[in-house]
Amino acid sequence: MDQFRQMQAFVAVVQAGSFVQAAQRLDTSKAVVSRLVLELEAALNTRLLNRTTRRLSLTDAGSDYVERCRQILEDVNDANAAISSGTGVVSGRLKINAPLTFGNLHLAPLWGEFLKLHPQVELDITLTDRVVDLVDEGYDMAVRIALLASSSLVSRALAHDEVLLCASPTYLRAAPPITTLDDVAQHSVMAYSLWSGGDVWTLTDAHGQPHSVSTHPRLRANSGDTCRAAALADQGLIYQPGFLVGDDVRAGRLVRVLPELRGPTLGIHAVYPTRKHLPGKVRAMVDFLADAFELPAWRA
Repeated sequence: MDQFRQMQAFVAVVQAGSFVQAAQRLDTSKAVVSRLVLELEAALNTRLLNRTTRRLSLTDAGSDYVERCRQILEDVNDANAAISSGTGVVSGRLKINAPLTFGNLHLAPLWGEFLKLHPQVELDITLTDRVVDLVDEGYDMAVRIALLASSSLVSRALAHDEVLLCASPTYLRAAPPITTLDDVAQHSVMAYSLWSGGDVWTLTDAHGQPHSVSTHPRLRANSGDTCRAAALADQGLIYQPGFLVGDDVRAGRLVRVLPELRGPTLGIHAVYPTRKHLPGKVRAMVDFLADAFELPAWRA
């Protein structure tokens, strides 16, 4: 038990970057945290931290050992959560990855409600549009928006979304008319650089036939928010999901272009590594998100 507390203190110091902040996280004193880390180093006969008056840094041995400690602590939390889930109580740290814009717009308002329902769960949320490796990077689960390719991950559908081709009314009044998708090639476009199709935009007609156009971006960004802002500033066409621009279309700030054509439908999924021995905290979050979204479609 002493070594478990020592490992908790060591990991807390590394995560917090100082003994004082680690003590606050553990609800104890700096002296206790310092003693626990010193005892751990003595038991291992190895220095884990380099200490100066201004900063802390891990030794090579400490870098290796902290990852093992984190895994052990996570395993203990998961074991406790698995047992607790049988009584309806879930606990432990839940590490989640989600897309940046969707996370801010549609997930952030939900986290507080989940924490109220599960007061013994600690959320660790990372928002990034990069596709992370859940296992290698230590995530319990992720929310992803895509046409999911086959993989070893387990997924549960939360909602659907449609990619919309749109622009501001002011831009469209001043620009040449767009009567076919080919006309888009002559227009200023704001391109999302992480789009799987690159600069090729594909829409489908009423008969299910796909039509594509190669665009020539005037602005390229890895942020849908940036593309949206440029479109609202009357700078050109964008090709963005309804969860981001649907409200703008409904309010008239943006107008759908060629509305008889439909953009691809994207799935919004909760993904996690495996169903086997699924921790109660992950199951609780997946069920919570599924109930919160109930498979809506952000269509305009």
